[in-house]
Amino acid sequence: MVGKLLVRGMLAGIAAGLLTFSFAKVVGEPQVDQAISFEEKADAAKGEAPEPEIVSRETQAGLGLLTGVVTYGAAIGGLFSLVFAFAYGRVGVVSARALSAWLALGAFITIVIVPNIKYPANPPSVGDPETIGARTGLFFLMIAISLAAMVFSLKVRRRLAVQLGAWNGSIVAAVVFVVMIAAVQLSMPVINEVPAAFPAVLLWKFRVAAIGMQVIMWTTIGLLFGALVERSAFVRPIGRAAV
Repeated sequence: MVGKLLVRGMLAGIAAGLLTFSFAKVVGEPQVDQAISFEEKADAAKGEAPEPEIVSRETQAGLGLLTGVVTYGAAIGGLFSLVFAFAYGRVGVVSARALSAWLALGAFITIVIVPNIKYPANPPSVGDPETIGARTGLFFLMIAISLAAMVFSLKVRRRLAVQLGAWNGSIVAAVVFVVMIAAVQLSMPVINEVPAAFPAVLLWKFRVAAIGMQVIMWTTIGLLFGALVERSAFVRPIGRAAV
């Protein structure tokens, strides 16, 4: 059964990847082109020769982007299905479709929103190449901390729900999560390598497009996977273990 759920998760991820690619092509790529143009003009003003193009820009924005996004979507969809298989029947009386939507929302907050608040995405020409390793490490560290904080908050909710009720327990758990994340983000180093002359509007549009891609990815996976599972015979009635 888990294998069949895995296939459906990957199919939902592939569909999410195709939709995300369409959005990125229309909304995101124009911002990347403008950022590259800014970088080329800045290099020309310094008298520096442009870096050799190993992969053509057309390939990057076309086949390369499609392959990367769809592969990412399939991988995320597969992992999502495994989390769903573990959670279904263990988190109370909730339908497969509702659980899928809640899991997608939780993943979006934990994996996307929290780390991007501290370390948002940057377009080409923003960032020092020598610090890319440190910046990448901090970003993934923020994801790991966010996941740990989410798990801890869910345990707090489970314990308090018995004493205070599900609603009050959820509120307290949410406050605990926010306080923990705020404390961690305030203590972690700040990275700001945006050139002073870089257009603020372009930076804003790029970051909105980056978040928009993730919104489409996780919304599609959460809703489509839930629909595929609920219409199948791979889950048992609500309130019983599914797999």
